[in-house]
Amino acid sequence: MPGTLTRWDPFAELSELRTRFDHMLGELSYGRERGWMPAIDVERENGNLVVRADIPGIKPEGVKIEVQDDILTVSGEHEESKEEKDKNYVRRERHYGSFSRSMALPAGVDAKQIKAETHDGVVEVTIPLAKEAKKDTVTITPTAA
Repeated sequence: MPGTLTRWDPFAELSELRTRFDHMLGELSYGRERGWMPAIDVERENGNLVVRADIPGIKPEGVKIEVQDDILTVSGEHEESKEEKDKNYVRRERHYGSFSRSMALPAGVDAKQIKAETHDGVVEVTIPLAKEAKKDTVTITPTAA
């Protein structure tokens, strides 16, 4: 239709470029031993920030959770129980190796109050959020000097 304008979104093209780049890197590392990254969900729940990460097959003592400089890091290692050299795999998708996920914490979080537990292959980190200070609008009128 003549005269129709289409809005150009340069970031949409960057997103497509990143997807292609990630795909290319995935193909380059195929067949090599590589790390994996657990999927995470982050949500606000009852005045807390709750981070859930999928860590199937990893015991609670194999998960390390640290806070340093307001950065929460969940890390660990998933080890293969035994290596079978004689297996003729048709397809192998289960990943083994170390993982690490980090995220910035909101201002005012007391790291000593953070709690974590694991259940059904998921580690759940509960981060109590600081109470937000009441935000009042203050109007300041300048005076002549």
